[in-house]
Amino acid sequence: MEASLDPKTDRKNLVTQQKALAINLDPRKYGTFAEIGAGQEVVRWFFQVGGAAGTIAKSISAYDMTVSDAIYGPSPRYVSRDRLQTMLDYEYALLQERLQDKRGADTDFFVFADTVAARNFQGTNECHGWMGIKYQATPGAEPSQIVAHVRMLDKDNVAQQQALGIIGVNLIYGALYHFAASDDLMHSLIDDLTAERIEVDMIKFSGPEFRGIDHRLMSLKLVQLELSDAAMFSATGEVLQPSEVLHKKPILVERGSFRPVTHVNMDMLYSARQQFLNHVGLRQEGAAEPEIVTLMELTMRNLRSTCGENGEIDYDDFLARADVLAATGATVLISDYFEYYRLATYLRRCTKLPIGITMGIPSLIDLFDERYYEHLEGGILESFGRLFRNDLKLYVYPLLDGATRHLVTVQKLKVSPSLQGLYDHLAENGYIESIDFYNRDYLGIFSRDVLTKICNGDPSWETMVPPTVASLIKERHLFGYRLLDAPPIDANAAP
Repeated sequence: MEASLDPKTDRKNLVTQQKALAINLDPRKYGTFAEIGAGQEVVRWFFQVGGAAGTIAKSISAYDMTVSDAIYGPSPRYVSRDRLQTMLDYEYALLQERLQDKRGADTDFFVFADTVAARNFQGTNECHGWMGIKYQATPGAEPSQIVAHVRMLDKDNVAQQQALGIIGVNLIYGALYHFAASDDLMHSLIDDLTAERIEVDMIKFSGPEFRGIDHRLMSLKLVQLELSDAAMFSATGEVLQPSEVLHKKPILVERGSFRPVTHVNMDMLYSARQQFLNHVGLRQEGAAEPEIVTLMELTMRNLRSTCGENGEIDYDDFLARADVLAATGATVLISDYFEYYRLATYLRRCTKLPIGITMGIPSLIDLFDERYYEHLEGGILESFGRLFRNDLKLYVYPLLDGATRHLVTVQKLKVSPSLQGLYDHLAENGYIESIDFYNRDYLGIFSRDVLTKICNGDPSWETMVPPTVASLIKERHLFGYRLLDAPPIDANAAP
């Protein structure tokens, strides 16, 4: 190992040991490490590479619950965001109190903390944790903070601890030296790791160094950079940790392009929800209505379908969709689960209560396209076995055929002759359920037509979307909207 390192070196050229040593040899970085669960795997790197006295003010592992409560106060859950935040705040205040006068003028103080549950002896627990860093970018500055939720995917405890240590070093190094480049910081989280070993499904930036960050974009980039297969944010743009939101809740999901949200999207979700409530165990006479988590899902495949020539996702287009979804109060799930059975498997990790997925007839037809399952040994049968297990239903919105003007429903749909028997079995046994109570006035509305009308300056589009969505599109000039006296826009161009 070289005696000195430039911490500004391209992070791709640094291994974990070099990152830890670069921090140790930086005279301005000084802080506390507080770790609960899985040992002190992050601080261990700093001790092992040498020069730790230049970086570590204190290392603590309050592993016993009573000891932990005595320091940080009682907590209903020890592996939680609340517990992590308490640790960061307490240790940072203590660091400032003890060392600010002595060395605050030329020191960037930081606190790293984590609280995790690695694989237990029986191998029966969820292996996940919260980690974060609260730090100064320059001496005397107000602190900024990064908090992340991780899932350890290795099969044994030792490997999980190793992965946890590496990602902790990556987070510290990225926060201290790459805070001005969020893409580099996020991508660096799995340096020396792979997506098969660790998953980051939530990351939250706060403080003066991150005032301009849009957390909806950060959620998208978690999936785009393959740090996670799914991420979630609320209608207010607040990042959400999926398992916290979905834990032990019935879930209803609508997948779409939402480009823009139309009356059909909202009617589909509302109508499906009414039937979902009638599902066994959800609506009981005299009982309070259960708390159903409803999600609007955007897939990476759909977002990539509007890529430009360079193949990159159009972030402005994504944010326009996020804006109109927010106008409806939707919680948004971004996923890389093109196949519905993969979405079902993901949701089933979080709940054992009923799951509903609502879709239109075109999506149901695609679901029975065997080309999508050629990579599975059991083909379409295996995919449906995974999809419909454990109380999952599809709620299907009818289609008004534009050519024949006939209404296509679950009962009338014909699929490939070789699969018709399978389809009939699923429909007759309630796995696929027709949405029977819907607004017939909305059947002729399609997002692609709305988008064309917006681009062409045809005001009739406003009757095809919820009023709040129409107001937002006009106010922010989304999806190519222009005033009638403005220059024309090419309707075939990407918005």
